[in-house]
Amino acid sequence: MKTIVILALLPFVSLAALADKFEGLALSPPMGWNSWNTFGCDIDEGLIKTIADKMVASGMRDAGYQYINIDDCWHGERDENGFIQADKTRFPSGIKALADYVHSKGLKLGIYSDAGNKTCGGRPGSNGHEYQDAIQYARWGIDYLKYDWCNTENLSAPGAYRTMRDALAAAGRPVVLSICEWGDNKPWLWGKEMGHLWRTTGDIINCWDCEVDHGSWSSWGILRILDMQDGLRQYAGPDHWNDPDMMEVGNGMSEHEDRAHFSIWAMLAAPLIAGNDLRSMSKSTQKILTHSEVIAVNQDALGVQAFKYKTQNDVEIWFKPLQDKQWAMMILNRGDKKAGVSFDWRNENVVDPDFPGNGQFYTAGFANSRYKIFDLWANKSAGTTKSSLRVSVEPHAVKLYRLEKITSEIH
Repeated sequence: MKTIVILALLPFVSLAALADKFEGLALSPPMGWNSWNTFGCDIDEGLIKTIADKMVASGMRDAGYQYINIDDCWHGERDENGFIQADKTRFPSGIKALADYVHSKGLKLGIYSDAGNKTCGGRPGSNGHEYQDAIQYARWGIDYLKYDWCNTENLSAPGAYRTMRDALAAAGRPVVLSICEWGDNKPWLWGKEMGHLWRTTGDIINCWDCEVDHGSWSSWGILRILDMQDGLRQYAGPDHWNDPDMMEVGNGMSEHEDRAHFSIWAMLAAPLIAGNDLRSMSKSTQKILTHSEVIAVNQDALGVQAFKYKTQNDVEIWFKPLQDKQWAMMILNRGDKKAGVSFDWRNENVVDPDFPGNGQFYTAGFANSRYKIFDLWANKSAGTTKSSLRVSVEPHAVKLYRLEKITSEIH
């Protein structure tokens, strides 16, 4: 099909629209679920409908999760005009009917494609068909596109993602664009203009601290991915997020590790895209994924990513500026033994190293100000900053606090 024919199928859009992403779709980090971590290619429309049902019944929708994202392997072949079709065996009712069902639940539907000729799973990619695919997604009612980077030899990553951004804009339906090229081409330097989030690493795997070597690429555990975020926080913010990949909460790690994993993603202002089987998740997993106070840290309107303030042996202390001059504080025990931690507020000068607030760098001012301390996971007060904080942190675990200023100019 010639380009002129494809363009004739587009709704009327201004030329300016072809040069911009859809603004304002991800002012806080996107929250949802993706099929890949648990199901891989073993997906069909019945599964996706059931997951949508469970997202509602579990309280996840009410906690803020919006997107049901179908990953790789939903594709069938292209029709005689080059338009992509769903696998008729797996999705006999079609993607439009599935989108209507998901929307009827108060949720949004996401889909997957690849900038190359084939997806990572060997299905038809979007290279050379970007505008046709964007039209098809708009017809179906798609709200989110995860756009991968397999089979992209000799392609420019900024160019390829710009093409899909322009195609989505031309199709006219607002779609969150998730850039998934694994951080290989430093998307934090150019991704803000192209999409709403960009992967900063290779794929996650459900372990605390490991690398799984697949030959030409590796999967990474939670701490390995955390360490890969170093130096990237200044590039992220509302409508343009660093994405350390989907979550592994509920996929076989310990409860301490799951809680720490969720806390780390909250502090990183990372997209909260669950990757577990919602049909069979435990009560503890459900409580972690729907914890309103921890989610509020992630969804805070400032959109500022946390920074590592101090390291002592296996313990790290992180701070995240929040709106209304509040802060989140995370004490992370990376090690295999319980750790005692003492933090004397009066002797700590916490200043954000990268982000100025209202022209001045965010500063906690503990020496001259007093804060209430709320333990988020314990759901109880932990006193104030008048006294030193002394806690014991289990191995592979965190303490997570919200700090609310109550007085200034203490003498």
